[in-house]
Amino acid sequence: MRRRFDPSLAVLVPVILGGVATLAVLSADLLPRYFPATFPARGMLVPAIVAGLAVASVAAVFVLLALRPIRRFLSATPPGLPAAVKPAAPPPLGEFDRLGLVADQMAEVLGKLDARAQFPDMVGESRVMRGVFSHILKVAATDATVLVLGESGTGKELVARAVHAKSARCKGPFIAVNCAAIPEGLLESELFGHEKGAFTGAHARKRGRFEQADGGTLLLDEIGDMPLETQAKILRVIESRQVERLGGEGRGVSVDVRLIAATHRDLPAMVAAGRFREDLYHRLNVFPLRLPSLRERREDIALLADRFLDALRPGATLSVAALQRLLAYDWPGNVRELKNAMERAVVLAGDGPIEPAHLRGFPAEAGREACASGQGSDLDSRVAGYERALIEAALSRTDGVQARAAVLLGIKERSLWHRVKKLGIDPALFKGAGGE
Repeated sequence: MRRRFDPSLAVLVPVILGGVATLAVLSADLLPRYFPATFPARGMLVPAIVAGLAVASVAAVFVLLALRPIRRFLSATPPGLPAAVKPAAPPPLGEFDRLGLVADQMAEVLGKLDARAQFPDMVGESRVMRGVFSHILKVAATDATVLVLGESGTGKELVARAVHAKSARCKGPFIAVNCAAIPEGLLESELFGHEKGAFTGAHARKRGRFEQADGGTLLLDEIGDMPLETQAKILRVIESRQVERLGGEGRGVSVDVRLIAATHRDLPAMVAAGRFREDLYHRLNVFPLRLPSLRERREDIALLADRFLDALRPGATLSVAALQRLLAYDWPGNVRELKNAMERAVVLAGDGPIEPAHLRGFPAEAGREACASGQGSDLDSRVAGYERALIEAALSRTDGVQARAAVLLGIKERSLWHRVKKLGIDPALFKGAGGE
């Protein structure tokens, strides 16, 4: 087996700096040889050695002083795996590897804490959701048009509100319009407003949603269901920054609106089919933001369920079997369906814990569905994905404590340790995740 060499930082840094100093002085010795008229010949070997030793000594003092707090921090950092169990222990980590591991763990934990602090109304500590949060912060700092894509129930309006809240327009109005919920004949009046007498029943002037959102943000939800005629007028508003009320006789009203559109439909396919304007699609698709489905972030299911239960009945708990059933389900209705399921379960459970019998409407073979929804196409990959989701959810609920997670999963701690090692899960990343 090839032996690994892990030098100490206290040795490596002074050697490198001292070597650089020595090399610089020795290089100066070459100048008299090639340019004798300019540089008189002198012996540089002794000065080079002295300079190198001096630089190395000074560097060693500074590095040792700088490493003292770092080494104290590393020694105080608990290892990712319990020390009591020692089956085939891996070789000890060097200082570089341990420092890199701790830095990665800190970045992971700080990322979760930052996500909670920045987005208290949104629940998500998975990597994919933290990526969404990062994109929200980036686009919120601009005035770019955002196109939020995702299945029904993934929280597209929450994302739009978060973009507005983090933007410079946060003190302005946030107006949301569900284009699918308003009849086609009334949609234009809702969006652009109308003058008195513009049509039968128009007894007074009405400001449209664009005017109401002036200085703020307008969300056009389910824009894929908007009629083609209205799409053309929306495109004109985007280009001219003016709206014309129905019956306005060519009088435009200037508006300053940040536009966010959202849809669960496949807009490129609709463009190809002639059911959505291509020019409007390109106008809206400035910054696309795709929201993952709940089955793509199963590690957030336990957090979401706890949030809903705490809001519905503080102190309500999920049994192990119920949590496994939640993790195994495919959630075609995403977060909205999970919220409805928790509300129904609280009613059925009364004052007791949530059991599988309280989760009505879930197929008995939900475990097969979870395996079928895994990332891999073979059986082993699907089972591993289901197993990983269960373990990560248990670690998240127990604040990364494996002994408690093993009890929650109904297995021995040694068995959980082997599974954690096999799947490459780092329990330290779940410390501070909230716990039970």
